[in-house]
Amino acid sequence: AAFVVGFSLSLSSTPLILQLLAERNQLRAHHGRAAFGILLFQDIAVMPVIALLPLLGANGETTSSSPLWLATLKLAGVLLALVVGSRVILRPLLRLIARTGSTDAFTAAALLIVVATSLAVREVGLSMALGAFLAGVLLADSEFRHELEADIEPFKGLLLGLFFIAVGMSANLGVLIAEPAAVVGLTVGFMAVKIVTVFAIGRAAGNSSAVSRRLALALPSGGEFAFFLSGLAVSSQILDRHFADLLVISVTLSMALSPILLSLHELLDRNLGRGAAREFDRIEDSEPRILIAGYGRFGQIVSRVLTARHIKFTVLEASEAQVDFVRRFGSKVYYGDASRLELLRAAGAAKAEILVLAIDDVEASVRTAEIVRHNLPRLKIFARARNRQHVFRLLNLGLSHVIRETYGSSLEMATDVLEALGFSTSQARETVTRFRAHDEATLDRQYSVSEDEEKLLQTARESARQLESLFEADAAEAKKLNPDA
Repeated sequence: AAFVVGFSLSLSSTPLILQLLAERNQLRAHHGRAAFGILLFQDIAVMPVIALLPLLGANGETTSSSPLWLATLKLAGVLLALVVGSRVILRPLLRLIARTGSTDAFTAAALLIVVATSLAVREVGLSMALGAFLAGVLLADSEFRHELEADIEPFKGLLLGLFFIAVGMSANLGVLIAEPAAVVGLTVGFMAVKIVTVFAIGRAAGNSSAVSRRLALALPSGGEFAFFLSGLAVSSQILDRHFADLLVISVTLSMALSPILLSLHELLDRNLGRGAAREFDRIEDSEPRILIAGYGRFGQIVSRVLTARHIKFTVLEASEAQVDFVRRFGSKVYYGDASRLELLRAAGAAKAEILVLAIDDVEASVRTAEIVRHNLPRLKIFARARNRQHVFRLLNLGLSHVIRETYGSSLEMATDVLEALGFSTSQARETVTRFRAHDEATLDRQYSVSEDEEKLLQTARESARQLESLFEADAAEAKKLNPDA
């Protein structure tokens, strides 16, 4: 019973937490990636426990007359049969159905496989839910995984909603009314234990205190598997109904408190935690020729080229998670906000020759460029822009070296595509070169009317027609020179 309760409370709600992190744009942050990894491992760890519970039963025996060793042997036999059957029967069957081209038939076949697997697992005294889980794993291991995922996507939200409705209906509110102290004590107790434990794990994994704290506060609640495991434990005579009801209401309460706790932490971080926030790094007294502001994909590539030529540079990055992550690989990056003039001066901006502005955030990028232009006018700025509007804002500040981040790679890809279609290398390069010249001229025209949306759209349409006419004229001229081509 202690094992069931401890394992159930250790789990967190994958859909709830991923949704909370996604709403806050934190899934790709350091603590967001760590939270996703933990949730994924938890979901995988549930499978053997679901298989184990019916085998325990009361006093270590199964609920049927079969001894434990025989039930375990049956389970192993079923698992082996499912794995072998998926290779011998499942995949050929799915290939046969895929040839029909019918999406409905494909979806029906997937449901049939799930039901059949669940019934087969139930026949050996195990949970049908375990069978459904195993069927999902087997289907995910096939080459039709993405096709099946797309087919069942419309059902996912509906079924998840039904699941939580069933969970809500299973919560016995009478327990909360009758034993409020026990419910609150259990809820606060296990949430506190999880916060402390996950924080310690985060620190042991080498994360900073801030990242570990955010990770711990993202995972304090219980999860939906606790509802299922408690019901399975009751049917297996491991837990009594009253304690299972206490467990369910406590987990439900923790899931309601988790978003509130995360929001309060963010509020305190913004309003009260500024003085206790991590200080920007002290930068060594050096005279770099180049400063790099922002150390994402763009900034890293620039720095690697400079390193290959032994050119000294200093990197400033405002994301502490990114700084800690990159430093593990030996890169010399300083934590700091490049839009702060005193930090730029400390980094040697007064003596540097070039600032590579590679900050992801558009507002932070423009703000940094503005401060440098006003206070360090001799420092040349080579800026990376995310889109045309970003380009216009940087040009308004008087910058002359602005590069659109995906522009060059897109033109390289276009060149390769033309060559693959049969164009000669010279023809492909000439086409792309002319397109580039035309596009840059269009950008200049659009910049002059960037404040007028209607004129901006009109310029774009005119530019497309001009480019089409230009290549049509080229084709006509080539036809005259070589009629047989």
